[in-house]
Amino acid sequence: MQETPATTDAPRKPLSEAAKRALAEAEARRAAAAANAQPAVPEYNGPKGPEPTRFGDWETKGIASDF
Repeated sequence: MQETPATTDAPRKPLSEAAKRALAEAEARRAAAAANAQPAVPEYNGPKGPEPTRFGDWETKGIASDF
């Protein structure tokens, strides 16, 4: 197995003007999204603990089902 260095000391190629504009637009979109973010609505009568659909299983009355 080959190991790859975590960082390379090779000089980076300068970015084109289009790439710089794209990076600036992406940063502006991220800042706008963060400014407009709404807090999550609390869930009532939902499962206790971590979100089951995210972690791949659901537990009801001690019985876990995997889906």
